[in-house]
Amino acid sequence: MVPESATTRPRVEGDREQQILDATITVLAETGYDRLTMDAVATQARASKATLYRRWSSKPELVVEAICSHKAHSPAPDTGTLRGDVLAAHCGMGGLGDPRATAVQAAVVTAMARDAEFAATYRREFLGPKLAASRAIFERAQARGEIAADVDLDLLAPALPGIVLHRVFLLGDAATPELIARVIDQIILPACSRP
Repeated sequence: MVPESATTRPRVEGDREQQILDATITVLAETGYDRLTMDAVATQARASKATLYRRWSSKPELVVEAICSHKAHSPAPDTGTLRGDVLAAHCGMGGLGDPRATAVQAAVVTAMARDAEFAATYRREFLGPKLAASRAIFERAQARGEIAADVDLDLLAPALPGIVLHRVFLLGDAATPELIARVIDQIILPACSRP
């Protein structure tokens, strides 16, 4: 519930807003979505709960914005090859091999299963742009002839994160650049050409 006074006060913005979003990611990574509260974020950010409600009306809204703020939707990499583009998109800070991003992802998976409002907001605000950028990589590769014309890009484009996150969350593997490259070389690239 939004405090009545929150609608009449100025909105939180600028550096203070980013401090609160950073605090949200910290609490999310440490405690998970279920145990994240506006009080916990306010404490971590050294702010009042009213300050949070001036800007975010709900926990799902705050968490999704925090995640989006830490993983900016930059243009899809264009290295000239599918392999190079996929490696560039999924390795490095915030990628599949980033431990903090993996902790946040684990919290997100749990939250999506339990909170329909969060799941809808996350799919729209975060996954939608990421899927579009990933699809652009695969469409360019298909236009270059690296992917057969009849390959289902909607199935292929999200396969790499699906496989890697399965190995991380269920099998206990580390999402290393080597693992990501193995999945690309042994599964993604062979799937690009139909037998």
